[in-house]
Parts: sequence; structure tokens; C-alpha cells
Amino acid sequence: MQESQVIRSLSALAHEARLRVFRALVVAGPEGLTPSALAEQLGIAPNALSFHLKELAHAELVSQERQGRNVLYRAAFPVMNGLLAYLTENCCQGAACTPDAAALCQC
Repeated sequence: MQESQVIRSLSALAHEARLRVFRALVVAGPEGLTPSALAEQLGIAPNALSFHLKELAHAELVSQERQGRNVLYRAAFPVMNGLLAYLTENCCQGAACTPDAAALCQC
């Protein structure tokens, strides 16, 4: 993952509502959620949710698919995994982080 993509992703997630939306989509899995389901579940006004979904889509953290009259949003798991891999790439001084090593790691 390129540094510019990492910055866009972290910037998009650095907002309470967007982080909550992204986490809800991660929990929903590949089935995704509609904006109305997200708004109801998270208690976010539809116009604000639309703005936050646009920001997450710009950061490529979510994908959208039209299904009839609805739009279905899903977490972009490959991008999320790329971000996590980037952030942990040099964890534990470059060694693979086993659960035991991660517990001892002070990084």
C-alpha cells in the first residue's frame, strides 16, 4: 500500500462517526448494509451519513453497489487488510508477530 493511500485511509477513519460506520460495515461482512440500515443502527442523520460514506468511499475503504432502488455499502476488506499490514510491517523489529511475541513487543 502506498503512503498516500495510508494517509487517506487514516484521515477518513479519524472521525468518530466515520469510524463507527466503517466498523458497522466490517461487522456486517460481505452482505453490507444500506444507508437507511446504517442510519438507524448508528443513530446518524441521513444527510450526515451520506457525507461520511462519501469520505470513506473516497478513501477506498468502502465500496458501493446499486441494488434496484437501494445502494449497498460494504467494507473494502482488501484495503483494510493492506492498511493493517502497512501499519504492522515492521512490528517486533521486523520479525513475524506471533501472539506471544506481540504480547512482549513494546512497539
